[in-house]
Amino acid sequence: MDLAFVQSGLLEKFLDTDAISVAEVASLLKRRGMRDGAPVFLDEETQMPVSPLCEYGKYLSTALLDETTLKDYGRVIGRLDNHLVDLNSDVLSATETDLVSYRSHRTQFQEKPIGAAAWGKESFVLDDFYGFLVNRKFLTHRPVRLAARGRNALAPRVRSSMDIRHLTFEQYRYFRDVGLGGQLPNAQVNPTFRGWSPLRDRAGADIALGSGTRWREWSTVLLPEIGLWPGMPGGAAEFIVQACAKYGKARTVYVPEDAIGSADLFCLLERPGIVRRAARTLERKVRDLFMVGEVDVAGGWVRGVLDGVVREFQMSAMPAKLRRITVFEGEFGLEALALFVCRGGLMPGADAWKGYRHRAWTRMNALADETTPHLPTRRWRWHDLRHTYALRLLTYLENTMDGSEPDLHARRRRHRSYLTGHIRHNPLLIVSRRLGHASPETTYQYLQYTDDLINEFEAAFSNWVGDDEATYAEIASHALSGASAVCR
Repeated sequence: MDLAFVQSGLLEKFLDTDAISVAEVASLLKRRGMRDGAPVFLDEETQMPVSPLCEYGKYLSTALLDETTLKDYGRVIGRLDNHLVDLNSDVLSATETDLVSYRSHRTQFQEKPIGAAAWGKESFVLDDFYGFLVNRKFLTHRPVRLAARGRNALAPRVRSSMDIRHLTFEQYRYFRDVGLGGQLPNAQVNPTFRGWSPLRDRAGADIALGSGTRWREWSTVLLPEIGLWPGMPGGAAEFIVQACAKYGKARTVYVPEDAIGSADLFCLLERPGIVRRAARTLERKVRDLFMVGEVDVAGGWVRGVLDGVVREFQMSAMPAKLRRITVFEGEFGLEALALFVCRGGLMPGADAWKGYRHRAWTRMNALADETTPHLPTRRWRWHDLRHTYALRLLTYLENTMDGSEPDLHARRRRHRSYLTGHIRHNPLLIVSRRLGHASPETTYQYLQYTDDLINEFEAAFSNWVGDDEATYAEIASHALSGASAVCR
């Protein structure tokens, strides 16, 4: 079976048939509610749609999932189908043992097994898929028995906590300046550095850390949103993130002045060169771009031409895919409206930012010496900057609330007083709102990193372990002599 995805933008380029026109196909996709990214399952020999897999792809499309999620769901079903073919089975005749076999293959026996978190997401898709087949009468019952209270029996039984990894001040500066910025550990310029746009990468790290936003939120920010637009006063910026936020949940993002300054430096020194070199390429692609002619900063909307039609969008409601192709007429020609641009003149994608981070990690390890901060065994992720923001802000707010009181008394007062009586000023809830967590329960997991657990252990067991008047050798000698006496 072949797996493809709906991509309406490719129709004009590659659809060449006398049976139906491009306009008719585009109109049909729109009328049927087929979104870009919807999976299409085709028979390898006939290239005809495979039922009921294609029906499930259409069902996913009407569920208004984003393009990336649609593709992920399609790949899960495609992998399941391939595994069932190897077992001489298919999705309609699969048994419980077939699906358990698939789980074992994914989590234990394949070349690179996936973890519990990844399998949890995959098992959710399988559960949803078979629920769809039962609801649409393709099957009379699910192949896998339901667990207690209707839970997904294939899902992992143990829920893993968040993988919270944060950086110290020294680690962050080393990551930003040496890894991304191409400096030497002694802050000198590295003459052998051949990286591309170090100021852009440094600005990305500063905005990620300073705002605490997720990668998709800070990497897709537009120039008017962050205040780097003609007529705007500069300084710190506040804007609403919604379409690029997790679950599309709208919230206000604050970017401090220092982070804006880092982005402004990139716009002054590096960005013009990238824009100038890419202007001619963008001119040739103008039919595929969203050409903005009017920007209303106060109202937060843009108006321009997309696919030959004048369209108006609220900036916060623009998804990443639309932001990537949004351009305006700048000093050197067509220019991306997004803050961050790459060699092609448009916004870098996920793979590009991943490459910047991987190359930075390689440089950091190659230049590490006795003066550099400790580097963990696993390379840092962009998301670790969000964790660092959360932990530092939570610690700062707690210390501000505690004043100069000793830790034990202050912590006791926190739980007795403002956690219940002063919700508005609760540091945990403030950080939860800033991070855009759906529930404060997620933010609770940061609490384990805000206190010095080692010192707490020493205080709690100071009189339990050790002996101020005797060394370990003396205690051991005494124990052995006692044992000898008993033997005698």
